Amino acid sequence: MDISFSKELTSELKKIKRKQPQLFKKVQKQLKLFQKNTKHPSLRTHKLRGSLKNTRSISVEGNIRLIYTFKENEAIFFKIGNHDKVYRK
Repeated sequence: MDISFSKELTSELKKIKRKQPQLFKKVQKQLKLFQKNTKHPSLRTHKLRGSLKNTRSISVEGNIRLIYTFKENEAIFFKIGNHDKVYRK
């Protein structure tokens, strides 16, 4: 599975790498798992509803989520944050 990141997410990941290196390592680990198996149990992948219809989410740790959408054979990640932040309308 190919993956890419929005400009906004790339910027956010740079901040996380600088300020929260342990969280950044978890993000990397989960993305590697995602590339190997999009349905790996630790990812807790699920479809979203409402204003986020046609998008999906994976779990990084605790209540930290990465939100993505599919375009052809590519997953485009565009948002990271805690449950309330990423699911906010």
